[in-house]
Parts: sequence; structure tokens; C-alpha cells
Amino acid sequence: MATIIFAGRSNVGKSTLIYRLTGKKVRRGKRPGVTRKIIEIEWKNHKIIDMPGFGFMMGLPKEVQERIKDEIVHFIEDNAKNIDVAVLVVDGKAAPEIIKRWEKRGEIPIDVEFYQFLRELDIPTIVAVNKLDKIKNVQEVINFLAEKFEVPLSEIDKVFIPISAKFGDNIERLKNRIFEVIRERQGRRV
Repeated sequence: MATIIFAGRSNVGKSTLIYRLTGKKVRRGKRPGVTRKIIEIEWKNHKIIDMPGFGFMMGLPKEVQERIKDEIVHFIEDNAKNIDVAVLVVDGKAAPEIIKRWEKRGEIPIDVEFYQFLRELDIPTIVAVNKLDKIKNVQEVINFLAEKFEVPLSEIDKVFIPISAKFGDNIERLKNRIFEVIRERQGRRV
């Protein structure tokens, strides 16, 4: 059974995307951005794992936010060898502004840090650039993210897939890429 994790900041559309891909509703927190537990569902002989959002979580104390972040990191580290692909969901409209704000403060943006963390663990990672319907210049956003995530030009189309989880745009392309990565990953294990 292949394992696919969906990770990303709070409120980027992870649960909506999982529903679009699988047709299965994922339990969510009572308010946006407060899902606190790792949720697993089965779909077509695959294990889908919806990770809690990381970063700012409205209404939660800083120590609870840090504990959730630590749980996410430990879960991924402990299971890295069994994770076939990670889908890092980013808000394509907000991510460039958030990344610039973090860099201005001299900090590594959390989306960038999380992508690097997954790559260091040798987990193939696809970046689903969500909220396509709200982005004015999609290619400009993807090029910006590719530069910040240090993805070579030759890999951009394999790594970054612009989508709209809300409206279903490019979901089939993302699904095909996920299955392609799973086949590649499982082929290396044989």
C-alpha cells in the first residue's frame, strides 16, 4: 500500500484537495487552521495522510502550535522510509508575500524549510500551488517559488503543479503526477 502525505500551512486547502482527489471527506477542525491530529484514510489501495497545518493557527497558544509542529516533524521522520510521496500544498496567492515577509525578518520561510526537510529525508515532493483561481500570473508565482525552494528549471514542471482544490482545476494532472512518483519510488525499492 502506497503512502501519500498532504502537508502545508494552515488554511491552504489540504482537506479540500484530498476530497477532490479521492472523493472522501476528511474530518477537519471546528475552525479553519485548527486540525490538530494526523488523519489517515484509505483510497484505492493507498494510504492518504492529512497532516495538521503548520505555522500560525488562529486561537491556539504558541506552545500548542509548537507541539503540533513537533508531532508533524517526528511523524514524518519516523515514517520517511514508508512515505512514497509528499504533496506540499501552498497558497499560491499568499505564499510569495509570506516568503518575502519572513526573509525580510532574516528567517527561513516555513514553506521553504518544510520542503527542504522533506527533500533531506529523500521523500519525493510535489508542490501543489493551490488557489489558482486567485493568482494573476501563475508562471511568475511558480518561478518565484522554484527559486526560493531551489528547484532546478528542468524540474519545475515535475515539482510544481498549479491547482484549484475548490474548483477542481488541474486535479487530474496532480493525480497523474502522484501516481507517476509512486511508480518511480516503488520501482527503486524492488
